[in-house]
Amino acid sequence: MGKRAAFRLEPVLRVRAAAEEAASRAAAEADAAAREAARRAEEQAAALATRVPPASAPSHVFLAAMVASAAAAADVAAARSTAQASAEQAELLRQRWTAVAQETRALEKLRERHLLALWAAEAAAEERAVDDLVTRRHAVRTTDEGEEEPWRA
Repeated sequence: MGKRAAFRLEPVLRVRAAAEEAASRAAAEADAAAREAARRAEEQAAALATRVPPASAPSHVFLAAMVASAAAAADVAAARSTAQASAEQAELLRQRWTAVAQETRALEKLRERHLLALWAAEAAAEERAVDDLVTRRHAVRTTDEGEEEPWRA
């Protein structure tokens, strides 16, 4: 395929493919971060559930255990919020990846149509060349035999 027949959007397609790959990596990393944030939140929640203030402890120890438990509960709530935000971010990045992938597929289809059009044009040109060759041979043969002149447009 010559320079004139080259697909002019090929550089754009390469950029789109690179963007799709980057979006795929970002989505995968965000998914992993969201899973890790959820795991940490559940780990903290499980640790909080095992905290039991000592019943027979002096009041100041009991009060300190309750304050520590309240702080741990706040940490669990914050960790769950972080996990939720991470999951939402991962979903947004997945959606972006999907959009970029669709744009890439559209350009790939355009390239395929372009290549099919080139192939069809080459096949038609080849067919015309064969037809012209056959017509010329026939015209030369009939002229040599003296039967008729070649047809001229």
